[in-house]
Amino acid sequence: MPKFKLISKFRPKGDQPQAIKKLVAGLKKKITDQTLLGVTGSGKTFTMANIIEKVQKPTLIISHNKTLAAQLASEFKQFFPKNAVNYFVSYYDYYQPEVYIPRTDTYIAKETNINEEIDRLRHASTADLLRRDDVIIVASVSCIYGLGSPGIYKKLKVNIKVGEIKKRTYFLKQLTNIQYERNEIDFRRGTFRVKGDTIDIYPASAREEGIKIQFSGNKVEKIFFFDSLTSEILNKLKEIDIYPANHYVTAWKNVDEEIREIKNELITRLGELKKQNKLLEAERLEQRTNYDLEMIKSTGFCSGIENYSRYFDGRKPGQVPYNLFNYFPKDFLLFIDESHMTVPQLGAMYVGDRSRKKTLIEHGFRLPSSLDNRPMNFKEYEKKVNQVIYVSATPAKYEKIKSKQIVEQLVRPTGLLDPTIEIKPTKNQIDDLIHQIKETVKKKQRVLVTTLTKRMAEELAEYLREAEIKVNYIHSEINTLERLEILRDLRMGKYDVLVGINLLREGLDLPEVSLITILDADKEGFLRTDTALVQTMGRASRHQEGRIIMYADKITGSMKRAIEETDRRRKYQKAYNKKHGITPQSIKKAIQKDRLAGIKSAEEEIHFDIKKIPKEEIHHLIKDLENKMQLASKNLEFEKAAAIRDEITRIRKNSK
Repeated sequence: MPKFKLISKFRPKGDQPQAIKKLVAGLKKKITDQTLLGVTGSGKTFTMANIIEKVQKPTLIISHNKTLAAQLASEFKQFFPKNAVNYFVSYYDYYQPEVYIPRTDTYIAKETNINEEIDRLRHASTADLLRRDDVIIVASVSCIYGLGSPGIYKKLKVNIKVGEIKKRTYFLKQLTNIQYERNEIDFRRGTFRVKGDTIDIYPASAREEGIKIQFSGNKVEKIFFFDSLTSEILNKLKEIDIYPANHYVTAWKNVDEEIREIKNELITRLGELKKQNKLLEAERLEQRTNYDLEMIKSTGFCSGIENYSRYFDGRKPGQVPYNLFNYFPKDFLLFIDESHMTVPQLGAMYVGDRSRKKTLIEHGFRLPSSLDNRPMNFKEYEKKVNQVIYVSATPAKYEKIKSKQIVEQLVRPTGLLDPTIEIKPTKNQIDDLIHQIKETVKKKQRVLVTTLTKRMAEELAEYLREAEIKVNYIHSEINTLERLEILRDLRMGKYDVLVGINLLREGLDLPEVSLITILDADKEGFLRTDTALVQTMGRASRHQEGRIIMYADKITGSMKRAIEETDRRRKYQKAYNKKHGITPQSIKKAIQKDRLAGIKSAEEEIHFDIKKIPKEEIHHLIKDLENKMQLASKNLEFEKAAAIRDEITRIRKNSK
């Protein structure tokens, strides 16, 4: 029986059937590289889903940013509700890498703000890959960074079965060895608590479900999943695997040997620094490394443990670090979404990381082996590829050269044409823009406005707001989940206009948008290349009245090529519609009430059905919510704290 089962009320239409047929045939012929050239709105994601169902392979989909990855993950969850669809991106909302600036003798320590929900989703991804075959992972380019050995991660999992004879104290030691912390007060991911013969565990990959294990002496009596907030028993289990709480874990029986190897490298490196008369650097390195080793010996972990990953993974100097690719079986399928943007990013990460690390090593902040904690370089990435399909409306030179087959998907299932294009002078462009927005909003349609700079986006958004237009702006400094909320609010009508820079280009599925205006379209640069312009214009191709206005005083080469390509596609689409008697229709897509990629909003997370909660658990629920309220307040998340406070008040009132 097939493991992947695509569930959708739609069937392939337009160019989709021929694209699916050709690409699947290519995969069966063992073609390594193929390209799907699909215009915006042609249903490339649906085509990808059909290919996955037909080839039945674990699949990795890489996108070049978190927002698009989240949107893809959400769509694939809908297509494959019975399979494991996970979201794997960098878990940092804020990341300041460890840096040393010799010119000013400035050392900046690593500083991070970890997003707990995204960290949970990363653990869910790796755990699912190791225990089942029907897995789809949607990832950002961060998936090429080091992750820790999948062999050790799997080897150190703790398995427990009903009826098994196991000393409770030994089981607790096993949990501690895989980085679970005992915490009787704050029960959260990566912790466990003990109540007599009962042990509650909050797995690193769980959202709300804890594991309750009841012992009778040294015998495992019962295993349950339970709601971590309400303590409601969800279902019984016969056995369970508990994976480590951290991807960087080490087997305790090897730790002494690993520490000895690190100390040998330290001795060698100290000798080199002293020969160079770098006494300060030698003293600094010795103190830092010895402190880290003491922490590892005591707890199995230290801050920055990834810098010693070569030893814990058992790798040789220069050997490719383990990453998400290593968690997949050899015969897996890879999609590179928006490949014209994603492929260059895959190739750029290694150089910047290496330059920063070499400076730290030269000045005694890190051992030379820290260079082996790195992303893959591009050649290493290419060797990891089994079979890949590049997906883009504008594939770049690399994809075209590598691909043995390029399949075009120019017809949309709805029959929609590429948008019309109008060029207007820059004189009085803002006044004209406001007029165009108001006319579009009258028809209950949405507008995207693209600018060249963040400052221009902010100022224009403020100016439009003063003109009583419901507007927001989006840029790179807005965190991942907030961006998703803004896009959702645009679709729901909270905003009529969204102003941005290049974040409004690839992959944003906004069917309500009928007008896109491009300010300074004649300013040549990476934001106004023919590829960028075609991608930007594609955002309006999901609406029957889709149109583009370019504000420009001249037609540049990039504008000319973009307009010619759009005209070529329109002619092909018109001919297809005429031949098959198709009348274009705007795309209609349901707006999800929860956040993309299965991430709940703060309001949904803290709303409880009192009728389903046992009366004796109300007190514990309120106490837990009060702790969360105080934590939100400490983190300056006052709106969240206020929402939790209101929920506590409601629970107290309704539970009397």
